[in-house]
Amino acid sequence: QVQLVESGGSSVQAGGSLRLSCAVSGFTVSSKHMYWYRQAPGKEREFASGIDGNGATRYADSVKGRFTISRDSAKATLYLQMNSLKTEDTAVYYCAALCSGQSYWGQGTQVTVSS
Repeated sequence: QVQLVESGGSSVQAGGSLRLSCAVSGFTVSSKHMYWYRQAPGKEREFASGIDGNGATRYADSVKGRFTISRDSAKATLYLQMNSLKTEDTAVYYCAALCSGQSYWGQGTQVTVSS
């Protein structure tokens, strides 16, 4: 049974930092494409960041230079370090994985950035 469980979301002041975690079970994190998506109220879910099996990363323009995606294979965990947070970063953040053409999603964790 594949499971992705996000944690680390909370309320923070603009300019602050948070680190989100995604604990994975059922497959090997290091061998898969993994992603962070986010969804603000009333808006479509959007791509934030991704990392492939070789460690190559990419970011949406809106978070580039502020967010860093990484993984710890030994702990089977994906991370998203978020710095210089803005109010527009407020959203539910979802961890996702692509495994043999099948996508898997976590339950989401709420990030709220206040001015």
